[in-house]
Amino acid sequence: MSTAELAPAYIRAISPYLPGKPITELAREMGIPVDSIIKLASNENPLGMSPKARAAMEKAAAGIERYPDNFDLTRALADRYALGMNQIVVGNGSNDVLDLAARVFLAPGYSSVFSRHAFAVYPLATMATGAECIAVAAKDFGHDPDAMRAAIRPDTRIVWIANPNNPTGNFLPYPQVKAFLQSLPQHLIVVLDEAYNEYLPPADRADTVAWLKEFPNLLITRTFSKVYGLAGLRVGYGLASAEVADLLNRVRQPFNANNLALAAAVAALDDNVFLAESYESNRRGMEQILAGLKRLGLSHIPSHGNFITFKAGDAAGVNQRLLKQGVIVRPLANYAMPEHLRVTIGLESENARFLQALENAVSVKADAGVTGVK
Repeated sequence: MSTAELAPAYIRAISPYLPGKPITELAREMGIPVDSIIKLASNENPLGMSPKARAAMEKAAAGIERYPDNFDLTRALADRYALGMNQIVVGNGSNDVLDLAARVFLAPGYSSVFSRHAFAVYPLATMATGAECIAVAAKDFGHDPDAMRAAIRPDTRIVWIANPNNPTGNFLPYPQVKAFLQSLPQHLIVVLDEAYNEYLPPADRADTVAWLKEFPNLLITRTFSKVYGLAGLRVGYGLASAEVADLLNRVRQPFNANNLALAAAVAALDDNVFLAESYESNRRGMEQILAGLKRLGLSHIPSHGNFITFKAGDAAGVNQRLLKQGVIVRPLANYAMPEHLRVTIGLESENARFLQALENAVSVKADAGVTGVK
């Protein structure tokens, strides 16, 4: 018996999460200078991080020898959302909170339900507990509440909903989300993943935190990795009933978020100017890329996040030709979308360079034997 066989079969069956290709890796592979590469693959904020967050992080470095204490962030979040501090779960990114939910509520013999093209962490977290994944057919690449409800079994313990959804960008209007919640038995935990919540137009938003009073089985997850620009610091959080939060905090690692991340997150929460600038930059960039895709005759999935998923035909070939031009986007074959690519909204100059590289990548070049998709 090999050493690997000491691990449970359900662990050996997991395919590791594939992150966006790092800039340094592409530089090594292609011999391209690092400073000439643009990465639009991981839905990061092109404006960087909040100046207030950066100043707080630099100040916190003076006490880096101390173990972290998440009290200040927990209190700030409780104040922001008018919740008790016992309703907050701080995570090493919101992925950490998703994993905590799976560890608490799933085990061999149980199942979880999610949409087919939803975030890859849902099946990964489920499989890591030995529970069964129930992937429900998508509706126009997004959630189909009726199909998800029909897929629930007696052994189902978690239903995952990403809104807006990653990687497709679909948005399920909140009245439909609430109606879905009302139709479910309360012994199910519903994880509402709102990583891209701050990119929603104000007209589309809803006070989902207020729903916690009505739905004690609801867990809302959010992150500082997207609009707040703190992806590299890894800090997110969950909002839930005191009972659910208590269970997650029992299995949470005691120092799962570091001092720098915690200080930056507290400061970022109050930087409304940076938040508004990030939202507006994303809105303009979305329009820029959509206009370019239309000009190239490429269809896309309507997006409510900080990225656009578009149909590229020979997506693997197009992606490779983009990489050769120093442009990194995200292939979606592992999301059962082999003809699609996802591009993050970048700075105006980055968006323009992506569109030019994309035009090169999809154009028919008979002399090079390349088949385009125009």
